[in-house]
Amino acid sequence: MISTLRRRFIVVAMASCIAVLSVLLTAINISNYHSAISKADELLEIIAENHGQFPEDMGNQQSDDHSPAPPKGKPDKAKKEPRDHKKLSPEAPFTTRYFTVTLDDNGKVLMVDIERISAITEDEATQMVQPLYEKSKTLGFVGRYRYKQIEQDGEILYIFLSCESQLASFTSFLWISIAISAAGLILIFVLVVFFSHLAMKPVAENYRKQKQFITDAGHELKTPLTIIDANTEVLEMMNGENEWTASIRNQVERLSDFTQKMVVLSRMEEDKPRLVMSDFSLSDAVEEVVQPFVPLAQSKGKNLTLTVENGLSYHGDETALRRMVSLLTDNAIQYSSPQATIALQLKANGKRRILTVTNPIQQPPAENPERWFERFYRADSSRNSASGGHGIGLSTVKAIVQAHKGKVSAVYQDGQIIFTVIL
Repeated sequence: MISTLRRRFIVVAMASCIAVLSVLLTAINISNYHSAISKADELLEIIAENHGQFPEDMGNQQSDDHSPAPPKGKPDKAKKEPRDHKKLSPEAPFTTRYFTVTLDDNGKVLMVDIERISAITEDEATQMVQPLYEKSKTLGFVGRYRYKQIEQDGEILYIFLSCESQLASFTSFLWISIAISAAGLILIFVLVVFFSHLAMKPVAENYRKQKQFITDAGHELKTPLTIIDANTEVLEMMNGENEWTASIRNQVERLSDFTQKMVVLSRMEEDKPRLVMSDFSLSDAVEEVVQPFVPLAQSKGKNLTLTVENGLSYHGDETALRRMVSLLTDNAIQYSSPQATIALQLKANGKRRILTVTNPIQQPPAENPERWFERFYRADSSRNSASGGHGIGLSTVKAIVQAHKGKVSAVYQDGQIIFTVIL
């Protein structure tokens, strides 16, 4: 149990770290990407304001903030306020690589300007712009080029800005940040694994003391229970059996059974249960355990059926698994509805062994049947001590199954409770 708790602690801690790092990594890289795109869009806007030309004297602007006049014959129809370019590097005119393609209203190429770039030919530029014109695209990416469309003097101008350096920088930063995050997660994992032992140490100590208390209490109770039983037997020999001595015997038997189950449950829930593993016939074991319950069920007006696939063997603790079958059968008889037919089935599914116990109940459970595997859990009056249970039978079943690396579940379906054990 402690090792399981430790594993869950590690999983939760690492999942939290991964979630936080993923959010931070995503936010940083999205911000970095948008920053690169914003700078590219700013450059495109500068070129667009100058009708497809980059202002050569932009880097030498004085504090009077005068913007360059538009070329002759091309008046600035938008009459926009001059854009502040002071934040751009003086080297921007020399490092910015772009080309333009001018179309008429019918999409015919009028001019291709590739003076500011060497990686594109006129034919490649023409081929690049045609799909954009046909789809009426005005802003976006074509490969590593950011483009913008503007209209001027009845013509359509496409400006393509090379973002190769920006995108390469973004990609490099992305992979570096992922690598650093992965290395950080590995370091965190090592630290969490190391310190989880210290974090679980108080819990492990308390759990060890609890198990020791249960075991010691079980041994301490055996002697007084034996004495009470013996004294009751003497009283019956002297005065004959009566309702009082019968009640004492019933309670002694009940308490002895409860003590034994608590000790078994405590041992099964240990990190390394002391199981005596061997190969045995699971089919024969189930039949031998269930057969004595048939007359018990009949005495209560119920019917118990058993369907077992022959020749099924299993490697496990035979005594513990027999106890598991006994507890499930007894539980089904106690809590099934009157005149019920209880069905037990054992079959193989590949290497797995599947045991199902099905019993009708009078009304749907008010809670998830999975909660019945909790120690001392009783949902309502139909599952109280008057029925003879202690509330730990199904807990013991779960502990035995888990000790054999199996799974056990309980579901309500069509008026029946179905317990399924997969070994």
